[in-house]
Amino acid sequence: MKKNWWKILAALLLLYTILAGFLIPLKSGIEYVNKDNVNSGADFEVRAYCYNTHFSEVDEIRAWLKIDSSHIIKAKEVKAVGNLMADISFSLPQFLPNNKSHVATLIIDNKKDGYAILPSAIQINQIAFDTILPEENFEYVSSLDNELITINSLSFPYRNILYETIRNLFFHVPLWFGMLIIFLVSMIYSILYLRNKNEIYDMKANAFTQVGILFGILGLVTGAVWARWTWGAWWSFDVKQNMSAIAMLIYIAYSVLRASFDDVEQRSRVSAVYNIFAFSTLIPLLFVIPRLYDSLHPGNGGNPGFGGEDLDDTMRMVFYPSIIAWTLIGVWVAQLTYRYLILKNKLIYNRNNKNRHKN
Repeated sequence: MKKNWWKILAALLLLYTILAGFLIPLKSGIEYVNKDNVNSGADFEVRAYCYNTHFSEVDEIRAWLKIDSSHIIKAKEVKAVGNLMADISFSLPQFLPNNKSHVATLIIDNKKDGYAILPSAIQINQIAFDTILPEENFEYVSSLDNELITINSLSFPYRNILYETIRNLFFHVPLWFGMLIIFLVSMIYSILYLRNKNEIYDMKANAFTQVGILFGILGLVTGAVWARWTWGAWWSFDVKQNMSAIAMLIYIAYSVLRASFDDVEQRSRVSAVYNIFAFSTLIPLLFVIPRLYDSLHPGNGGNPGFGGEDLDDTMRMVFYPSIIAWTLIGVWVAQLTYRYLILKNKLIYNRNNKNRHKN
């Protein structure tokens, strides 16, 4: 039991990841609005379509348009249309800050759901110009920050486009983390083999590589599923997708290479050298090239990765344990694969001995 504590930890963390990842609800959010272009000086009404809100169950709903980092406009009236819709009336001033058009952020809050934000919700066109900005038409963002209602509940952040698929963060990304760690361990065993010529190191390198390939394929599959719901296609030939697929092909070639040698020592030596080369290709393929080109993938091509409100404290409570869980599961499976390879080699050795005796 003492030797297997980490296996129990891996199973418990994985169970925790699955249960928490699927059962914790999302915060309320704004999906879209039915009007996205208005002119300054106009009175207009916009309908907001929301997610996981309870507008008909509260007495007051408030809303604002955030013009820039300093100025906001408060709604004249907000009327609930069921739990998930609200009609919001605004009266825009004739002149906007700096006498230019702005893309405003919509903010809605109430006492039950807290606040929800839709960035770049409405384009406000400046149609008249003046050198004097009547500040009485605006409120200040600093005062709004202190006024917004925050609900301190256990929930994941709501993000447009992602919706419920944000939960895939606990599976897709940790699988890649685990894959990189497992490939690193595999490369270390290959280096040890080249130094000591001990066949055990070669078998361990092979075992860890096979599990790394499995994790990489699972990472590609979960990524394709995520892409289908967020980008609209299973495979968009995004640079990150393409480079990840190439990396997996390089490692799959490792298995093909091993199968092409009959001489055990030659196979082990060539495989070890190739394994070191394969790991060195991961750096440019996964971390360098995707940052040099336009990419839909978070964290690449100028597209920001998960951070700030995207990866809030509640998500960290599941995300980090998930990385540990998948990595430990990978090591566990690699150990089982190593034992299988030992048994396989013994069976082959015994069969060859029997054939020699028969001859």
